[in-house]
Amino acid sequence: MEKLFSLGFNRRSVLGLAAAAPLLAATRSAVAADSLGFGELYGKYSVLGLEFSEKVKKLAGRQVAIRGFMAPPLKAEAAFFVLTEVPMALCPFCSSDADWPDNIIVVYLDEKQTFTQPSQTIEVRGKLEFGSWTDPETGFVSLLRLRQAEYGTV
Repeated sequence: MEKLFSLGFNRRSVLGLAAAAPLLAATRSAVAADSLGFGELYGKYSVLGLEFSEKVKKLAGRQVAIRGFMAPPLKAEAAFFVLTEVPMALCPFCSSDADWPDNIIVVYLDEKQTFTQPSQTIEVRGKLEFGSWTDPETGFVSLLRLRQAEYGTV
């Protein structure tokens, strides 16, 4: 703190900076998520099926933000949902990743909660994972997931 005083800051400005620090940290973490769009998820189709884009590979394990629509959940309250590029009347989960749609992402929340209307645009932020994975609790297979996610209406 003495260094701040030696740089010309007075006691009031130093206390103001200290009081603003939590707000600055929250703003920085809110901005820290990289933006991702549905059109950026896959690079091309090959004989093996969908290939992930270089952007998805680069952002794996990092916080990303993506906008879309919540597909109607299987239960009224759950700790996960499917984010879709366009509003859907039914949940688009597939039985295997061989026929996985190229415009959905599974979103895993930290706790169960009630959901928004399927026509409401939302923005989801979470840690990006890619690659085939079977949820041991539900048996659902996914290619793209957001973990430790949260969402809000846009």
